[in-house]
Amino acid sequence: MTMYRSSLVKAFLFALSVCSTAQAGKVSSSLKIHLPKDLTRVNGYDHREALFGIPPYGGSIQQNVVYADHDMCTPPTNANWKSPYFLLVDRGNCSFVQKVRNAQHAGAAAVIIADNTCQCSHEKVCTPEANTECEKHEPIMADDGSGFDITIPSVLMFKQDADPIKEQLKKKKTVRIELQWSLPNPDDHVEWDLWTSPTDFVSTRFKAEFGDAVKALGNSATFKPHMYIYDGLDANCRDDEGKTTCFNLCTNEGRYCATDPDGDIDFGISGADVVTESIRRLCIWELYGDDGVGQEWWDYVRVFTDKCDTSADFMKDACVRAVMEDIDMDYDMVDQCIFRHGGLQDDVANDVLDTQLDDKESNGIVIMPVVYVNGVAVRGALEFAVVFKAICAGYAEDTAPAICNQCASCADEKECVLNGGRCSAAAGSVKQSTFVGSLALTIVVCSMVGVLMYMRQQRMMKDQVRGILKEYMPLDLQNQNVDNAFDDDDDDLQLKGEMS
Repeated sequence: MTMYRSSLVKAFLFALSVCSTAQAGKVSSSLKIHLPKDLTRVNGYDHREALFGIPPYGGSIQQNVVYADHDMCTPPTNANWKSPYFLLVDRGNCSFVQKVRNAQHAGAAAVIIADNTCQCSHEKVCTPEANTECEKHEPIMADDGSGFDITIPSVLMFKQDADPIKEQLKKKKTVRIELQWSLPNPDDHVEWDLWTSPTDFVSTRFKAEFGDAVKALGNSATFKPHMYIYDGLDANCRDDEGKTTCFNLCTNEGRYCATDPDGDIDFGISGADVVTESIRRLCIWELYGDDGVGQEWWDYVRVFTDKCDTSADFMKDACVRAVMEDIDMDYDMVDQCIFRHGGLQDDVANDVLDTQLDDKESNGIVIMPVVYVNGVAVRGALEFAVVFKAICAGYAEDTAPAICNQCASCADEKECVLNGGRCSAAAGSVKQSTFVGSLALTIVVCSMVGVLMYMRQQRMMKDQVRGILKEYMPLDLQNQNVDNAFDDDDDDLQLKGEMS
């Protein structure tokens, strides 16, 4: 029975992945060729951005391009590329992450993946390789789960655009490309969205930390959370008799489903538990997020993660109640919200969950977590610094809130936000107070050393005088004069001390 269920789950996930199509969505960057002149285009080149790495939002990079002589699936052994440069790499043989990581270690400032297959939508302008067919769906430069260490940006160029660049580079011609990142910034207000899930471990740390930034940004930024669930009816999770066929992955008799985070539908957290927590968080936002900040929503997610995010407590009502009591949230009001929108038990539609499914399809969401700022997907790792800079880049010029001007260029944006806008010392530098204290200590130590050296010099001079007198004066007179001489010196010193 367990093997049968497991097979159904795998079939469900496979069918879901096949049915999902990535819409070409907006990009937050531009790609322009400056050299050679015959490849320049006023509006730049169409391309797709990686979902990993750290793009410099609000900035640009311009470098000469180097064409890799192998697939970059392994570190290059004899590359003689002078940094910085853009590396053009052919698609294929390994993951995008692996290629970009090896390029980063080789000194590349950015990576451009050259697609080696024509897209079916480009068949009029793209010449396919021999014995190849066009692709119906665009490739997605997704993170394979190990891209957290990648800090350089990367993009994919379509075959018909990348081929002429490769031809120029093979002829030893110079190709210079500029990548620029910006976000729509129409006014002094930013709208941003987060697509996530209660069991999305990639965004767990971000959701626990970013509430401080949301509070600091205040009403100048409007936030909206979205929960990633599946449409069970489209995934055939209900049979002809109206019964669910996906076991405990779904609620509402197979209408709304989520994957089992444990990978075992007979143990721990179920897909239905994930859907239940999803609608709960959406209701919390509906009740407490009308200001676009929703500090209560961030508090709930943070405390729930600390107390209930385990296989034993995730689905327990008592744990949820304890979390809400800690943050003074009305449990009954949240529960009534879930029921008011259709509940989770019967074969009825839940309008809040239906909205999530519609939004997911209209935005082409196929990978989570993902953040949108002013309607454009933010590329790169879901980290405090990446999202904070992206939001700050979404304001019109000279309209960003003070916290952006104070912290967006800091070495540690998170620490700056927590410190109320005070930027800590950058790596390799020291605070002013530390510098002044060190300087004062140095002066004191040097003064003490100077005094000791002076006293030592005086003693040495006295010893030299005694030696000279012993050598040139009779012994009896010498002793008398020497004693008198030093007595006079002592008297002079004593007199000077009394007068001072």
